[in-house]
Amino acid sequence: MREILVTSALPYANGYIHLGHLVEYIQTDIWARAMKAQGHQVTYVCADDAHGTAIMLKAEDNGITPEEQIASVKASHEADFAKFLIEFDNYHSTHSAENKHYSELIYRRLNSAGHISTRDVEQLFDPEKQLFLADRFVKGECPECGSADQYGDNCEVCGTTYDATELKNPRSTLSDATPVLKVSKHYFFDLPEFEQFLQDWTRSDKRLQPSVANKLQEWFDAGLASWDISRDAPYFGFKIPDTPEGEPDKYFYVWLDAPVGYMASFQNLCDKRAGTDNALDFDRYWAAENEHKTEVYHFIGKDIVYFHALFWPAMLAGSEFRTPTGVFAHGFLMVNGEKMSKSRGTFIKAETYAEHLHPEYLRYYFASKLSDKVEDINLDLEDFMQKVNSDLVGKVVNIASRSAGFIVKKYDGMLTEVCAEPKLLEDITKTGDEIATAYENREFSRAMRLIMQCADKANEYIDEKKPWALAKQEGTEQEVQDVCSVAINIFRQLMVYLAPVLPELTHNAKAFLNIDDLSFHSRNEWLLGHQINKFKPLMQRIEEKDVTAMIEASKASLGESKEEPAATDKEDNSAEQADYIGIEDFSKVEMKVAHVLECSHVEGADKLLQFTLDVGEDKPRNVFSGIRKFYEPEQLTGKKVICVTNLAPRKMKFGISEGMVLSTGNPKTQLTVVTLPDACVVGDLLG
Repeated sequence: MREILVTSALPYANGYIHLGHLVEYIQTDIWARAMKAQGHQVTYVCADDAHGTAIMLKAEDNGITPEEQIASVKASHEADFAKFLIEFDNYHSTHSAENKHYSELIYRRLNSAGHISTRDVEQLFDPEKQLFLADRFVKGECPECGSADQYGDNCEVCGTTYDATELKNPRSTLSDATPVLKVSKHYFFDLPEFEQFLQDWTRSDKRLQPSVANKLQEWFDAGLASWDISRDAPYFGFKIPDTPEGEPDKYFYVWLDAPVGYMASFQNLCDKRAGTDNALDFDRYWAAENEHKTEVYHFIGKDIVYFHALFWPAMLAGSEFRTPTGVFAHGFLMVNGEKMSKSRGTFIKAETYAEHLHPEYLRYYFASKLSDKVEDINLDLEDFMQKVNSDLVGKVVNIASRSAGFIVKKYDGMLTEVCAEPKLLEDITKTGDEIATAYENREFSRAMRLIMQCADKANEYIDEKKPWALAKQEGTEQEVQDVCSVAINIFRQLMVYLAPVLPELTHNAKAFLNIDDLSFHSRNEWLLGHQINKFKPLMQRIEEKDVTAMIEASKASLGESKEEPAATDKEDNSAEQADYIGIEDFSKVEMKVAHVLECSHVEGADKLLQFTLDVGEDKPRNVFSGIRKFYEPEQLTGKKVICVTNLAPRKMKFGISEGMVLSTGNPKTQLTVVTLPDACVVGDLLG
């Protein structure tokens, strides 16, 4: 059993969580759950990044203290993460006693070893706000191309980087005042001293993705510079200890104590668990001598690689702590192929998403896109709907819904004592080894493809055996139980494989399957002679109206004005409208994509064909259609057709018809059944 500590980057305590943030937390949570499921001891900690000028100013604007500001935001963050089933073992704050302790300890060790120096720095100072200005609080004209309204570190027009003091006609974004130059003593961490160590570290033991290590080489080629780790008052953070008496207070720059928050959150958890059966030892994970006994992994965005793969390991090595086993970077989130946009409603808050759509939809979609590469991923909302509806509802859940009814009604929920298709189940069980490896390597998209291949095998098997047809024949009771028992066992395996991604679905599936364990090892024990419970719907399809409502709510919640509807003609057109129906009348008709599982002649009826249709429900529907003289049954078997599903059931001489198959043409001369492309998802609504 491996002992693993895993973290996600700390969200800044200055705003809400949005879908871009969730890429990382969902990725980390899936990985942590997958490793736990494989039997390893995994601890997942995080915290709010709670220091800095921005938080101080935000609290000032809100008329509250910084402590009140960060407490409110932390509660909001934790609520959002809980909605998306992010399972932290501990969620803490960098504004904590533990973080103060370790920040000071690291600083003192670095200082004692001669890695800290001071020098005077000339900075822009806001005379009205009485504070030194960080680059993002200064705007002016680019010193290279002259473009106006550029921030104090780089020009978005020509790409030039520069110091804020080089801006022409600078102004403070906080007060609009013209900043003045002012000299202040600053404290520096001597990063160049660690260049050889970092060169070796970034290229060793697969600590970093190759593309990240290659990118960092650019910094080495340019030459590492000492890192400014201090900020002047007023500042919300920890004071640097042991400064000369009479010197103005100096504070740790937020990026010094932010990564220390990983250690602080873990220490806080160790204290909480002290004396319990699941106690943790801080030194076992963070002491330098234990680096090869335990593992520490950081999941981060590609924009903060510099801090995590250069400053952070150098700080740890210089202060006699262990360095991370691995730092895993991911790309940014695009929505519909573009950067997230407030005006388009694609800059979506986690809270807004959760009000309209189930969080597990997003967990699965992100998993289907994520790999071990540092690549941006695209949330294509059309593809999102299609993929979730097709994979999770149409493939996975459909296996259980198509099979459970027969087992519960005909066999009192009992599965067979012997597996009728051991080779099929063995193949799917063995695939679990590949899936487990894919999870560990963060190749989630590969894991999802393998899982869906297993689901396809199950559905192909059910379609081939046709238990709904067998159930109508005499003497086939054992065969129906065999087929459905195999299907239920495959469904169970899929739940094992999907548990890290879909914890709520798999929890509910355990109740249906009447089992307690869905760990990876449990897949080796098939459900034989086992009693299941009555099937209840496990997941609903995504409806386009809900996605549309989320987009509209995102525009509103972020203060974006909505476009007014176009003006309409108010003249009385009632005579012209008499032959029309309103949209409300049309919307009453429910039409769904249906798969023709079976089509046959009806004995004693010269006009009817009988359809067995899968419309994405718990059981197939029986539908009669008067098209016998135009089609032979084999022409329609296996096709995708349109079924009106909210017609009242019609009792006929030959049975009950539970819908209508749509066709076009003249019923006296020629009727053509409307068929759909194979890509259409069974159960999807048409409109």
